[in-house]
Amino acid sequence: MALELLIPISLILVLLLLSIKLALFPTKTSDKLPPCPRKLPFIGNLHQIGLLPHQSLHKLSKKHGPLMLLQLGQVPTLVVSSSQMAKEILKTHDLIFASRPKVNVADIMLYGSQNMAFSPYGEHWRQMRKIAVTNLLSMKRVQSLHGTMEEQVAHMLSKISDASSSVSPINLSKILFSFTNGMLFRAILGRSFDEEDENKMKFHEMMEETAVLLGGFNVEDYFPSLGWLCSLFGLDDRAKRTSSKWDCVLDQMIEDHVNMNKKGEGEDDDFVDVLLSIQGDPNKEFFLSKDHMKALLLDMLFGGTETGYVTLEWSLAELIRNPKVMKKLQDEVRGKAFGKSMVKQNDLSDMNYLKAFLKEILRLHPPAPLLVPRESMESCRIQGYDIPKKTRVIVNYWAITRDQKIWDSPEELRPERFENNPIDFKGQHNYEYIPFGAGRRMCPAVHYGVTITELALANLVHRFDWKLPDGMVIEDFDMTETHALTVKMKSNLLLVAKPYF
Repeated sequence: MALELLIPISLILVLLLLSIKLALFPTKTSDKLPPCPRKLPFIGNLHQIGLLPHQSLHKLSKKHGPLMLLQLGQVPTLVVSSSQMAKEILKTHDLIFASRPKVNVADIMLYGSQNMAFSPYGEHWRQMRKIAVTNLLSMKRVQSLHGTMEEQVAHMLSKISDASSSVSPINLSKILFSFTNGMLFRAILGRSFDEEDENKMKFHEMMEETAVLLGGFNVEDYFPSLGWLCSLFGLDDRAKRTSSKWDCVLDQMIEDHVNMNKKGEGEDDDFVDVLLSIQGDPNKEFFLSKDHMKALLLDMLFGGTETGYVTLEWSLAELIRNPKVMKKLQDEVRGKAFGKSMVKQNDLSDMNYLKAFLKEILRLHPPAPLLVPRESMESCRIQGYDIPKKTRVIVNYWAITRDQKIWDSPEELRPERFENNPIDFKGQHNYEYIPFGAGRRMCPAVHYGVTITELALANLVHRFDWKLPDGMVIEDFDMTETHALTVKMKSNLLLVAKPYF
């Protein structure tokens, strides 16, 4: 029998057998569970998720409430859609929900999920987070990177200036990706790549493939008993091929650092140097293996690149669509940096509208609108409902940002809502503003991400006036979202830049 016939027939048989089992032997429980939309046999509520899950789940929550228990395949999934319920998960019961669910692709690509983002809660996660925060993401370390950040921003501005001499629009998506990725390479690896460098182009391709794999649908994540299908459809092989490429690249990077250090050719300690020193310290209680190092490096590269360039991309897109906001922002930046060819880090402290604008962008267009899924380590009760152990939890931050009880005209860009507003990025107000999550598993890169994004954005509006390509009007501007590892613009951001001076 041909393989192309065997696969669908096998699927039909499995679905039929499981449906019969569920019909004859339904699961009985005395628990009072949260509301659940009507389910289909076998797949449960998977058919209701759609291509943009944050939007689909928001619509379901309007009908079924801010706490829903969906059945996604074989996985019970709690969906949280209000700030009140988010506080229950991220504060009141934070420890119970501090773990991560098993993600098949992450296991393959991140050395058994030994990184920080996807690691289950426990001592390993605590040690990995401590290493990352202390040696790369702390306020002190970020401040030490200010000079490097300014160099990378200057390089980006130079590329835009060169491209602006042409009448053709500039592909800002490509430039912004290159900028955020280049900054991370400098901070983590102590080096950067020329634009046409073969390695840089290879990294770009690998980053895009990784984002697709980690953000895509994987049968085994929702049907653990059908993991063998991943092998049949080639998803596991695809992830293994990409993982093998990363493994070779990271091995070479680590070896290069070891050799340079032996020769005394290393410059300022970058993140790889720090990891090597930790690995070689016999007094450390935690043994940092080479796989641990590589998993942590991938954590930094994936998270920092994706969220950084996506936020800048949405920022410029919204400024183009809102010329009054653009003018107000440019007036502030150009006024504070008057007579300067470039905005420096020490110029940013008084740019209050810039800070308010960035907060508003992270409300309207959060890079991770569903944050990172959690998993309950114990059973508990929330608002009178029983939540079973091993329940996956999705906090729909995007739905919270559309709550009209909290936000006036939530679909509109209004940076003014954050002026003279005590809300910060730490998610400790009333949990209505949590773009980086909250609690134990909150993203530890908040200070780094905000610092580099504010600097880049300030300089982009300081040095250039921006407009749409000739012949295009605002109504033609495509703001369609696409979902992968982050939610970004479906189309590349193409704009015309005119140097201001």
